[in-house]
Amino acid sequence: MRKLKAILLTVTLLVTSTARAQELPVWNEATHPAARQDWLVNPITTKAGIYKSANGKDIVLYNGLVKRIFRTTPNLACTDYTNLTTGRQLLRAVSEEARLTINGKKYNIGGLKGQLEKAYLLPEWVDNFTAGPQDFRYVSFEIAPIKPQLAYKSTNWTLGSRYGSGKTISFLFKAAAPELAGIEVKVTYEIYDGIPLIVKSLQVENKGGTSIKLNQVVNEVLGMVEEDSAVDGSFESMKKPQGIYFETNYAFNNAMRYPQSDQTSHWKTDSSYTSQVHYSFKTPVLFENYEEKAPGIILAPGENFKSIRTHELLMSSYDREARGMAVRRMYSAVAPWTLENPIFMHLVSKTDTEVRTAIDQCAATGYEALILSFGSHLNIEDTTAANVKRWKEIAAYAHSRHIKIGCYSLFSSRSINPETDVIDPKTNKPGGAYFGNAPCFGSKWGLWYRDNIEHFFEVTSFDIFENDGPYPGDVCASTTHPGHKGADDSQWRQMEIQKGLYHWLKQHGVYINAPDWYFLDGSNKIALGYREVNFSLPRAQQKIINRQNIFDGTWDKSPSMGWGFVPLTQYQGGGAAATLEPLADHLKDYEQLMMQYYGAGIQACYRGPRLYDTEITKQLVIKTINWYKKHRKILNSDIIHLRRADGRDWDGILHVNPALTTKGLMMLYNPTKETITRTVKIPLYYTSLTSLAKVQQKDGAVTTYRLNRDYTIDIKFTIAPEDYTWFTFE
Repeated sequence: MRKLKAILLTVTLLVTSTARAQELPVWNEATHPAARQDWLVNPITTKAGIYKSANGKDIVLYNGLVKRIFRTTPNLACTDYTNLTTGRQLLRAVSEEARLTINGKKYNIGGLKGQLEKAYLLPEWVDNFTAGPQDFRYVSFEIAPIKPQLAYKSTNWTLGSRYGSGKTISFLFKAAAPELAGIEVKVTYEIYDGIPLIVKSLQVENKGGTSIKLNQVVNEVLGMVEEDSAVDGSFESMKKPQGIYFETNYAFNNAMRYPQSDQTSHWKTDSSYTSQVHYSFKTPVLFENYEEKAPGIILAPGENFKSIRTHELLMSSYDREARGMAVRRMYSAVAPWTLENPIFMHLVSKTDTEVRTAIDQCAATGYEALILSFGSHLNIEDTTAANVKRWKEIAAYAHSRHIKIGCYSLFSSRSINPETDVIDPKTNKPGGAYFGNAPCFGSKWGLWYRDNIEHFFEVTSFDIFENDGPYPGDVCASTTHPGHKGADDSQWRQMEIQKGLYHWLKQHGVYINAPDWYFLDGSNKIALGYREVNFSLPRAQQKIINRQNIFDGTWDKSPSMGWGFVPLTQYQGGGAAATLEPLADHLKDYEQLMMQYYGAGIQACYRGPRLYDTEITKQLVIKTINWYKKHRKILNSDIIHLRRADGRDWDGILHVNPALTTKGLMMLYNPTKETITRTVKIPLYYTSLTSLAKVQQKDGAVTTYRLNRDYTIDIKFTIAPEDYTWFTFE
């Protein structure tokens, strides 16, 4: 009993001293209203803040767009999660803050018990809730400004390179269970300025005397209000709650979209919600965030574990355009490197002379970078001094022409040897990987591969890393690989190696192209989303399909986040009908392929031995690049999707940016073989224009339009057969 009193006294003193050290302002609902403006159109001036309730029992996170309240006694739990734009309460039931499985047993981090009705949660009920006897207990909090997750150094053209700002609060919990003495958990929330975004993560520290096995980490649990209500029907057929968009930095599988790459979001039923409409209690109402095959690590005394980061972006609309724009704004706040967008060529080279010639062509036409594509004669796995010296000299030449230079390297989807490859847990033999065979990043060779890439970039001063087949999540059952102990920890450890490499590259100013979803850990660009065999189709088909790819690939990605593809020489097949070379013989197709990518703000991989073959071709490339650079800011801004290409009628997109003088730029195409004249309603809401719009077609006369009540204008245009046009809006 004396020992228990001493522990309680210590905890009380710690809470008191922390509260004194960081005294919080008192929350006042009347003086902290909801922001009245649409944050997607107008900047929100209200800053993120952290407050205490008048009775001292609650802590409030607020930024004018979102409010989240935590009760701090007798344990800490979230009791209010409100979208202030809509007034919508997202929470119906209190839950634990997180949950750990340690040595095979589950332990709640915080949380309160005693809620009987789970359809809604009333504030007056909370005073009667209790703490679970085995749950980790809340001890104290710390507040600090949001800090960048990566030491990011911007070295390329970018629409913006600043991290989002805001406040961070970290809640410290200590184990109540005697078998976990010395285990501490810190749950951290970041609330951002000007965006309805909260990022959650946790850290486990072993201050005890024995090692523990961290089987699983659930770093978010939310009892959410249902989206769909039905008396019967399968769980899978019912809509999941749409009020929060969840994304973590634990995603992979080559899908080129986050929802399909997500490895952590889990919607579940809640049988304790007994008043739900569904007869069998199968409504999706409980959200949990965790990796199914990780971490599975041993945490020794003195070691700590840092979880994934859960991004919770509150949504105020079901409109696909608004939701996609919100996600893109989130990336610019938490991963500003995704706004970088250098103009690059994809060179297929056989000799150093070809590389130098391509560098000269890039410099002559306004290109900014050259990437030696797959199939080129650069092998960065050749660690000989002669090879490294050779490419260092070529990089120096590129830099002397103000051109950045990059290289290609394949990690996954190949076999190295039985000692290196991923071991299938089912057969205990090589194989069973996502791409059939793949090296294990935790093998001796995998660690060498990482170290060699870092060495190559450090010594040669290369600027761009195109990492084909980054780690795709393969589980490896080897017990001899130095980078992991066995199957249980293999996915987590390999992910940490892959992320660590990207962090190092980002800290050294290296731009990263990687066809998997590593944006939140340093990658800049991913494939737009295309089928490679389509580049063997006739050019006329390629143009339409490329515009479909652009349209489909920019709902959740900003233009700078995706790359397209324009093979200049034959690619896989198709012959002359599919090929742009000789470039001088296909100038119209070359121009339109460039314009529809640059007009979307998207860099395509112009893959071949050269950018131009004649002076006329050279001048076409220069003209196109000059046009792109003139309108670069608006072309790299958000895309509004007007009409998807179908080959039957016009198609087009509209770039919008309220912060620019040119607030909109519209690209329109006519794929038909006849001249078309159309009158189309153009949505200008996201330009921030409210009454008048000054519209200019190409470099023609300016026409002033009065906006309709729905922020649209009606524009009449004419486009020649198989041609395009563009408009600007001020």
